[in-house]
Amino acid sequence: MKSVIYKENSLRGRLLCSLFGHKFVTTKTITEHFKEFECTCCHMQVTNDLHGHKISLTQEHREINEALVSLYQRRHSHV
Repeated sequence: MKSVIYKENSLRGRLLCSLFGHKFVTTKTITEHFKEFECTCCHMQVTNDLHGHKISLTQEHREINEALVSLYQRRHSHV
């Protein structure tokens, strides 16, 4: 099972988010379609998938996003 990344173990933040939902803000723009988000309450980090749904930001997804950034920058620097 993949673990969800929390910057802090804030029981209060996780409780509030479980009751009222997460308040995500964009922390990093990968491409026009892919972004990384973080909850302002519990500091949960997520990214979006191919369908636009938010999924947990695991180490694997972080590495994929870094590869996308380098490919995107290389492709658009030659245009």
